[in-house]
Amino acid sequence: MTRVLITGSADGLGQMVARGLIEKGHEVTLHARSESRAQDALKGAPGAAGALVGDLSSIAETKKIAEQANTSGRFDVIVHNAAIGYRERRRIETAAGLAHVFAVNSLAPYLLTALIDRPDRLIYLSSGMHLGGNPDLTDLQWERRRWNGSQAYSDSKLHDALLAFAVARLWPDVQSNAVDPGWVATKMGGPGASRDLSRAPETQVWLATADEPGSGGYYYHRKPHRTHPAVSDTRIQDGFLKACADLTNVTL
Repeated sequence: MTRVLITGSADGLGQMVARGLIEKGHEVTLHARSESRAQDALKGAPGAAGALVGDLSSIAETKKIAEQANTSGRFDVIVHNAAIGYRERRRIETAAGLAHVFAVNSLAPYLLTALIDRPDRLIYLSSGMHLGGNPDLTDLQWERRRWNGSQAYSDSKLHDALLAFAVARLWPDVQSNAVDPGWVATKMGGPGASRDLSRAPETQVWLATADEPGSGGYYYHRKPHRTHPAVSDTRIQDGFLKACADLTNVTL
């Protein structure tokens, strides 16, 4: 039995992955941003071991999530699923002065990776939209650029792939991979999404449990998939890690 933590699993893909792993007999801990959402998560995934609570847009609360995770015992697998979508029409600023999309999608996975006891496997949810991401790290908070929600999301999904590949390089004892689940009709994807929803969680479940996957891969429907050229650029990987470390005072 594998012990798994899935962030952002109150609904959508996170909950679908949770149910798939529970059905296979694994011990799954959920995560939600509030207590009420955590209760919804547990109702939606019968058999889950429990749920961690904390808002990933807050550095302080993200650190508390890591504390909760470590207190509960070491996880074999962590699925970094939580994300804000691409339809924010204006730049929303967190209490720490960060762009909301960056804080949740980019910085929180970095911080949890750095602070939670090292698992055997790490899985990061990216997106096909990462191919349109901007690898320039000089304006991560959108303080100089004119806000574009779709671009901010694409950038953040590029960051997730960068993080997955950087961890694979720096932590050879951990299987670290990124996933494109496809554009599917979840709350985030919207009703116009055209891909098969039933296939969206399969790669995450496979990466969490199968013997075949190695490390440092980017997958779509369980097959290696093309990535933005920046994903394999170690200078950009290291630049992203340094930017996150500077913001949090936490190093990977």
